Amino acid sequence: MLSSELAELADVTVRTLRHYHHIGLLPEPPRSAGGYRHYDVGHLVRLLRITRMTALGVTLSVLPAVLDDPAAAEELLDELDHRAAADIERLTARRASIAALRRSGAPPDLSPELSVWRSAPASEIPADMARYEHEQLILVGHLLGRDGPAGFAALFGEADGVMAASAPLTARFYALGPDTPEDEVSSLTDELVARLEPVMARLTGLSLLDSRASALMEELNEQALRPAQHRVLRQVQQRLAAGTDEA
Repeated sequence: MLSSELAELADVTVRTLRHYHHIGLLPEPPRSAGGYRHYDVGHLVRLLRITRMTALGVTLSVLPAVLDDPAAAEELLDELDHRAAADIERLTARRASIAALRRSGAPPDLSPELSVWRSAPASEIPADMARYEHEQLILVGHLLGRDGPAGFAALFGEADGVMAASAPLTARFYALGPDTPEDEVSSLTDELVARLEPVMARLTGLSLLDSRASALMEELNEQALRPAQHRVLRQVQQRLAAGTDEA
């Protein structure tokens, strides 16, 4: 049979056949006087064995060692089973994350644990502040590490209560601008410090507080916040840091 016939019978492409020849996985028959390769049923059987084993997850680099060694093939089955179990666990976790995001209505680029900390859609926050919140949560999620978001959620409890209690201060912070009276700036700074002091006590063990993470958060703040907002935030950070040093 010709290469096209062999490929059709084995449900592979002619290009795949050539690749198997190139890496020495499938013996290449001699060409006829007309320049064509002619394959026999032995080639088909070996090709079917190859496709069967690659379908199980055996890599091409491993195949030469296991195709004709029953003992090696048996050991490989254990490895394939462990690998498949790990894939199932990973995909199950992925489906759980997708389901959680659907329930919360959050975008897919946020972890489910952190997506609930966004301002509610009904709060009608300015578009630039909504974007800032979103980018801040993405960065926080990364800086906290793989298990950080779950730990963050466990540390602060239910987001609804915290968000509801903080909503008035958040709205005032988002409203800061060049025309905001200085007494409002001062008052808001005091209230934010009072609100965040107990929060800072809980954050002591989180990796988010290392110097590199703090620098990245500060860079985001400089890019996204208005000057008045950034000034208030810096004042709050300085006072919280001073309070921590004193403690």
